[in-house]
Amino acid sequence: MKLKPELQVSVATAQSIVDAAGCEGAVATISMLHSGEIAAVYDIGFAVLSHRALVLKVYPDDLHWKMQKEVTVIGLVEERLRVPPPKILFADDSKRLLGLNFIVMTKLDGSVLGEMESTLASAQRASAYAQIGRLLADFHCIPMEAFGYIGPKGIWTAHATNRGYLAHQFQRKLAEFGERGGDLRLAERIKAHVAERSGLFDACRQPVLCHNDLHAGNLLATISDGELQLTGVLDFEGALSGDPLMDVAKALYYLDEESRRAVLDGYGAMGRDHWSETLALYHLYFVLELWCWMAQIGKTRRLAKLAQELVRYSAE
Repeated sequence: MKLKPELQVSVATAQSIVDAAGCEGAVATISMLHSGEIAAVYDIGFAVLSHRALVLKVYPDDLHWKMQKEVTVIGLVEERLRVPPPKILFADDSKRLLGLNFIVMTKLDGSVLGEMESTLASAQRASAYAQIGRLLADFHCIPMEAFGYIGPKGIWTAHATNRGYLAHQFQRKLAEFGERGGDLRLAERIKAHVAERSGLFDACRQPVLCHNDLHAGNLLATISDGELQLTGVLDFEGALSGDPLMDVAKALYYLDEESRRAVLDGYGAMGRDHWSETLALYHLYFVLELWCWMAQIGKTRRLAKLAQELVRYSAE
C-alpha cells in the first residue's frame, strides 16, 4: 500500500490552494509539518504576520476517502470538546490542484505533546495525561446510532450490538492475520480466549464516538507559568462508533504505569463491572489490529514482538 504522499508543494501551488479555499493573504512559505504514517501535512505561512498560518493535509490515493471522513468526524465534535479540533476551511476531492484529495484547516496554538514529553516535569506530564482522560470522556458523551467503524459519510457495516461488532472485527482480523503469515495456532488460541470472555462486550449497550488514536502525537499543548494545557486535538482518521472502553484501552496501550493512572484519574468512574478485564480484551484486539497493519504496510520487523504480545494477552 502506498501511504504518505511524497510531493513538493510550491509557494505558487499553495497560493492557488489558499485562493480556492477563499482565504485572503499572500503565501510566503510552505513547509512540512510532523505527521503520521498516512497523510502529508504542511504549514502554510503568510507574508503578513497578522494572517494566521494554515495547515494543508494531503491524503494518499489509496486512502482518499479519509479526507471526507475527517470532515464528517470534525463536524460531529465541533464545540463539544474541551480541547478544540482544527476548523476545516476547504475540502477538495477534485484532484485539480494537487492530483490528490486534501483539506485546508486552521492552525491551532501549541506544539505536539509527543515532541515535548522529554522536557516535561513529572507534574506537567501527570497533568497532560489527566487532561487526556478528561478529553476522552468528552468524546464519550457524544452518542452514536450503531456500533461500527466510521467511513466517509457515516458508519460502515453498522452493528446493533457491541458483541456483534467485536465478533465481526475479531473474525476479520484473525482471518487477515492468517493470510499475512501469522501463526495459525496462535490465531486459534486468540479465538478461544475471546470466545470465553465475549460476555464482557455485552456490558456496553450505547455506542459513543471514539477517537481511536488519542495519543501524545495527536495532541497539541502549551506551557504558561509552568502549567501545561492541551490546546488542540488532531487526526480523526481512525474514529469509530463503539464502546468507550475500547477508546480508553487504546489510549493506555503505549503508556507507563504512572501515565495510565493519570489518564484513568482524569477520565473518572467507568461505571462498569469488570472494566479492567474488558480493557485487557480490547488491548488484545488492538495488538492484533496493529500486527495486521504493520504486515500490510511492510514493517515486518515489528511483527515478532507484536506476536509475543498476542501470546501474553491471550494467556491472561
